[in-house]
Amino acid sequence: MQTRAISRKRSRVKYALAIVLVIGLGLLWRSGRLPLPAFLTKYGGDALWAVVVFLGVGFVFCPWSTARVAVVAACFSVAVECSQLYHAPWIEAMRANWLGRLVLGTTFQCADLLAYAVGIALGVSAERIRAVVRRRTRMP
Repeated sequence: MQTRAISRKRSRVKYALAIVLVIGLGLLWRSGRLPLPAFLTKYGGDALWAVVVFLGVGFVFCPWSTARVAVVAACFSVAVECSQLYHAPWIEAMRANWLGRLVLGTTFQCADLLAYAVGIALGVSAERIRAVVRRRTRMP
Protein backbone atom coordinates (compact mmCIF):
# COMPACT_ATOMS: atom_id res chain seq x y z
CA MET A 1 0.00 0.00 0.00
CA GLN A 2 1.46 3.30 -1.06
CA THR A 3 0.76 6.43 0.98
CA ARG A 4 0.83 9.95 -0.34
CA ALA A 5 3.20 12.36 1.31
CA ILE A 6 1.49 14.89 3.52
CA SER A 7 2.35 18.48 2.71
CA ARG A 8 4.61 19.83 5.44
CA LYS A 9 4.56 23.44 4.44
CA ARG A 10 4.27 25.32 7.68
CA SER A 11 3.43 28.98 8.03
CA ARG A 12 5.63 30.62 10.63
CA VAL A 13 2.96 33.24 11.25
CA LYS A 14 0.32 30.58 11.95
CA TYR A 15 2.71 28.62 14.14
CA ALA A 16 3.67 31.75 16.09
CA LEU A 17 -0.02 32.49 16.66
CA ALA A 18 -0.63 28.89 17.71
CA ILE A 19 2.29 29.07 20.14
CA VAL A 20 0.91 32.25 21.72
CA LEU A 21 -2.59 30.73 21.96
CA VAL A 22 -1.37 27.47 23.51
CA ILE A 23 0.83 29.35 26.00
CA GLY A 24 -2.18 31.45 26.96
CA LEU A 25 -4.32 28.36 27.33
CA GLY A 26 -1.60 26.66 29.38
CA LEU A 27 -1.30 29.63 31.74
CA LEU A 28 -5.08 29.72 32.14
CA TRP A 29 -5.14 25.93 32.57
CA ARG A 30 -2.61 26.08 35.41
CA SER A 31 -4.00 29.28 36.98
CA GLY A 32 -6.64 27.50 39.04
CA ARG A 33 -9.39 29.61 37.45
CA LEU A 34 -10.76 26.66 35.50
CA PRO A 35 -12.80 24.16 37.52
CA LEU A 36 -10.57 21.19 36.67
CA PRO A 37 -9.55 18.26 38.84
CA ALA A 38 -5.96 18.50 40.14
CA PHE A 39 -4.91 15.61 37.89
CA LEU A 40 -6.08 17.43 34.74
CA THR A 41 -4.62 20.73 35.90
CA LYS A 42 -1.20 19.18 36.43
CA TYR A 43 -0.88 16.81 33.50
CA GLY A 44 -2.98 18.84 31.06
CA GLY A 45 -0.60 21.73 31.67
CA ASP A 46 2.35 19.43 30.99
CA ALA A 47 0.72 18.21 27.76
CA LEU A 48 0.15 21.81 26.65
CA TRP A 49 3.81 22.58 27.42
CA ALA A 50 4.78 19.74 25.08
CA VAL A 51 2.42 21.08 22.39
CA VAL A 52 4.31 24.39 22.61
CA VAL A 53 7.61 22.53 22.25
CA PHE A 54 6.25 20.68 19.20
CA LEU A 55 5.00 23.94 17.67
CA GLY A 56 8.28 25.66 18.46
CA VAL A 57 10.32 22.97 16.70
CA GLY A 58 7.92 23.14 13.74
CA PHE A 59 8.27 26.93 13.70
CA VAL A 60 12.07 26.84 13.66
CA PHE A 61 12.40 23.90 11.25
CA CYS A 62 9.53 24.49 8.83
CA PRO A 63 10.60 22.04 6.10
CA TRP A 64 11.02 19.08 8.45
CA SER A 65 8.61 16.18 8.41
CA THR A 66 6.04 15.91 11.15
CA ALA A 67 7.75 12.76 12.41
CA ARG A 68 11.11 14.51 12.69
CA VAL A 69 9.55 17.47 14.50
CA ALA A 70 7.84 15.05 16.91
CA VAL A 71 11.07 13.15 17.63
CA VAL A 72 13.04 16.33 18.30
CA ALA A 73 10.23 17.71 20.49
CA ALA A 74 10.12 14.43 22.43
CA CYS A 75 13.90 14.40 22.91
CA PHE A 76 13.85 18.02 24.07
CA SER A 77 10.99 17.31 26.49
CA VAL A 78 12.75 14.28 27.95
CA ALA A 79 15.98 16.26 28.28
CA VAL A 80 14.21 19.06 30.15
CA GLU A 81 12.49 16.56 32.45
CA CYS A 82 15.75 14.73 33.13
CA SER A 83 17.47 18.06 33.80
CA GLN A 84 15.23 18.32 36.85
CA LEU A 85 17.40 15.66 38.45
CA TYR A 86 20.32 18.11 38.26
CA HIS A 87 20.49 20.65 41.07
CA ALA A 88 23.57 22.80 40.50
CA PRO A 89 23.29 26.34 41.92
CA TRP A 90 23.20 27.99 38.48
CA ILE A 91 20.21 25.97 37.25
CA GLU A 92 18.44 26.27 40.60
CA ALA A 93 18.84 30.05 40.25
CA MET A 94 17.13 29.85 36.86
CA ARG A 95 14.32 27.75 38.32
CA ALA A 96 13.89 30.21 41.18
CA ASN A 97 12.11 32.72 38.95
CA TRP A 98 8.67 32.28 37.42
CA LEU A 99 9.75 31.91 33.79
CA GLY A 100 12.57 29.49 34.59
CA ARG A 101 10.24 27.34 36.66
CA LEU A 102 7.65 27.42 33.87
CA VAL A 103 10.12 26.37 31.17
CA LEU A 104 12.43 24.05 33.12
CA GLY A 105 10.15 22.68 35.81
CA THR A 106 11.39 21.76 39.26
CA THR A 107 10.77 18.11 40.11
CA PHE A 108 11.37 15.03 37.99
CA GLN A 109 8.29 12.83 37.61
CA CYS A 110 8.00 9.89 35.22
CA ALA A 111 4.31 10.65 34.71
CA ASP A 112 5.28 13.98 33.13
CA LEU A 113 6.92 12.04 30.30
CA LEU A 114 3.58 10.45 29.46
CA ALA A 115 1.90 13.86 29.51
CA TYR A 116 4.56 15.15 27.11
CA ALA A 117 3.92 12.21 24.80
CA VAL A 118 0.20 13.04 24.82
CA GLY A 119 0.94 16.70 24.03
CA ILE A 120 3.25 15.82 21.15
CA ALA A 121 0.67 13.34 19.85
CA LEU A 122 -1.88 16.18 19.89
CA GLY A 123 0.51 18.31 17.84
CA VAL A 124 1.09 15.50 15.34
CA SER A 125 -2.66 14.88 15.09
CA ALA A 126 -3.37 18.56 14.50
CA GLU A 127 -0.81 18.69 11.69
CA ARG A 128 -2.20 15.58 10.06
CA ILE A 129 -5.78 16.78 10.31
CA ARG A 130 -4.75 20.14 8.85
CA ALA A 131 -2.99 18.40 5.96
CA VAL A 132 -6.01 16.20 5.20
CA VAL A 133 -8.37 19.18 5.29
CA ARG A 134 -6.07 21.19 3.02
CA ARG A 135 -5.84 18.29 0.58
CA ARG A 136 -9.63 17.77 0.51
CA THR A 137 -10.41 21.45 0.01
CA ARG A 138 -8.08 21.63 -2.97
CA MET A 139 -9.61 18.65 -4.79
CA PRO A 140 -12.07 19.52 -7.60
